[in-house]
Amino acid sequence: MVVKRMFDLFFASLGLVLLLPLFVVLGIWIKRDSTGSVFFRQERVGQFGRIFRIYKFRTMCLDAESKGRQITVGDDPRITSSGRFLRRYKLDELPQLLNVLTGDMSLVGPRPEVPRYVEMYPAELKNKVLSVPPGITDYASIEYREENAILGKVADPDRAYIEEIMPAKLAYCERYVAKRSLWVDFVIIVRTLKALAG
Repeated sequence: MVVKRMFDLFFASLGLVLLLPLFVVLGIWIKRDSTGSVFFRQERVGQFGRIFRIYKFRTMCLDAESKGRQITVGDDPRITSSGRFLRRYKLDELPQLLNVLTGDMSLVGPRPEVPRYVEMYPAELKNKVLSVPPGITDYASIEYREENAILGKVADPDRAYIEEIMPAKLAYCERYVAKRSLWVDFVIIVRTLKALAG
């Protein structure tokens, strides 16, 4: 939708301008806290299955993916001191405003997954979820904001994610795709802000 794209561009641009001082402060903190880049980049699956690189503030040690899972579980030792704070308040997601500007993402939409997990999606659901641009937040982001803690309490986090959490997230994604509108986006953004403040 053209209107949705204009909505995304306006608020992503405004957000980047207003948050620039915070970006600078967080960038300095991340660099002083641990070795590595300020930003973390990872391949994700976008609309129509197109691969893109998502941007986040780095919250883990250098080369974290080579030292463990692609999902974060409980009190993951790879998480840095600054990373714990950033993850607690979801500040690590802010650089995705850049992905919104480039058109890879929207402010609201199904959260983009890594290729490995997208390959496990049921075919019909996969087509639905990938029919719209992925977003910074959605219903699943709100309902599963404590996902790391949930996975930290189970014996087999990978299996729990694939068999329990991922299907539930996909159901939320399907719900969003079926009823998406600017009003729904606005409601999700407000609910996300309330969840972060709570």
